[in-house]
Amino acid sequence: MQARCILVLLLLLPSGAQAFYQWQDDNSAVELRGLVRDLALAANNPNDDLLYRQDKLLSGGVFGRLMLDAQLSSVSFEMHVVQSYIDKELRTGGSRFTPSLDVERSDALHWRFADQHADFLIDRFNLNYANDNVNIKLGRQPVNLATTYYFTPNDFFSPFAAQTFYRTYKSGVDAARLDWQWGELSQLTVLAVLNYSMDNSSLTGWHDRPDWSETSYLVRASTLFGTFEWAVLAGEVNGDDIVGVDFQGELFNWLGVRGEGHLRFPDEQDQQRDSKLALAFEHRFENTLTLRLEEFYQRMGVTNEYDYNFSSLNDFSDFYLARHYTALGANYELTPLLIGDAVVLFNHLDSSSLLALYSTYSLSDESELSMTLTIPVGQQPDKGTLKSEFGSYPKSLNIEYRVYF
Repeated sequence: MQARCILVLLLLLPSGAQAFYQWQDDNSAVELRGLVRDLALAANNPNDDLLYRQDKLLSGGVFGRLMLDAQLSSVSFEMHVVQSYIDKELRTGGSRFTPSLDVERSDALHWRFADQHADFLIDRFNLNYANDNVNIKLGRQPVNLATTYYFTPNDFFSPFAAQTFYRTYKSGVDAARLDWQWGELSQLTVLAVLNYSMDNSSLTGWHDRPDWSETSYLVRASTLFGTFEWAVLAGEVNGDDIVGVDFQGELFNWLGVRGEGHLRFPDEQDQQRDSKLALAFEHRFENTLTLRLEEFYQRMGVTNEYDYNFSSLNDFSDFYLARHYTALGANYELTPLLIGDAVVLFNHLDSSSLLALYSTYSLSDESELSMTLTIPVGQQPDKGTLKSEFGSYPKSLNIEYRVYF
């Protein structure tokens, strides 16, 4: 309780829009920034005692993030430290089948205390070297390979779910990355990401030491042709061979088009080949309204709802069970201080859908208030059997207050 009170008190402290500590001279700089998030969640779970321990849930928590950026000539350093204090039920949402795995990274930089309520972790810790056309980054860092927004099959490492709206800080993974700008509009990326064995006794579900035999390697080359950027990627992810493409650009100076996908060749002989593809269209109107339509296909998705299995979601990167999905989203600046977002996800197998509404109101230069409402539509589960995918989701309302300093 004491830790929670301290974090709540931070919300009441006045803060400026700039970093709370900055120092700079001709060749070096140091900056300290912070973020505190205070959230409350109300959820109404499907009435199925085999899947959910609680029908109704009212919970909350506080998250603090301290960010250090330092630069000396062409070398820079980044570290993000995260402290949280949350109710135990917020970790699972009252579900008995919530995925037990966190982001796949070493458990050695994660600690839990205060009767399992508080977590302390290092989310980013990396060193970066940059010159005119080469950038090398080593250590825990966010890796984003997505081109599309809602469904991101080529984002293999800690991707966001389609209904996630707040994406300011992507979780870091333990990696080494080299970016070479081999032309004015062309780039080659070489990436190595450490993999870890599962460990049910750890806090995150992963071992603290890497499994070197399963290290992921990817090479991605991109260039510009006409009004489109095209890229190809190849490598090995979790022991499976990967070949993929992505592209983004604009047609007729009006319609944005994005796409990405890959083929996966399993390392084990008894597994089938998989393919995942996403295609997106978007347009931003002069009145600030942006509309997005995305289609998603995954070959290994089930084709019969009787094959649904909650245990298959025990992987941080797998969010969807079926083969074909559609997402329709909108973003609109209601006022200069109030922004609204919405997305509806549709499962073509069982006709279930998930509507997520999100709004952000700027209270000041350094604080904002957000609200997320999630409404599932579909048959609810019955005695542990899923009748539809999104129908097994809870109705929920999340209110969050953020302070930047």
